[in-house]
Amino acid sequence: QVRLVESGGGLVQPGGSLKLSCEVSEYIFDFNTVGWHRQAPGKERKFVAFIDVNGPTHYADSVKGRFTISRDHAKNTVYLQMNNLKPEDTAVYYCYANITARYYWGQGTQVTVSS
Repeated sequence: QVRLVESGGGLVQPGGSLKLSCEVSEYIFDFNTVGWHRQAPGKERKFVAFIDVNGPTHYADSVKGRFTISRDHAKNTVYLQMNNLKPEDTAVYYCYANITARYYWGQGTQVTVSS
């Protein structure tokens, strides 16, 4: 059973930064992609960013230039560095790992951007 555990969420003021971590129980290069989605209150879960097994990264337009996804294969961990945070970034952030048609999800970590 693949397990993903997120950490690093919290309360931050607008313009601030947070770095989320996602530790994966399996070797991350076994997956096609690893990445992040988020779900704001009352809204559907939406894509944020992913990193391909070969290295390319992809971002939602709403976070381009502010968020950076990276990985540490030695730690089997994926990171999401979030800068210049805005109130509309408030959501539960979920890490995922994908192989072929299967997706594995973490339990989520809350990010709240508020003054």
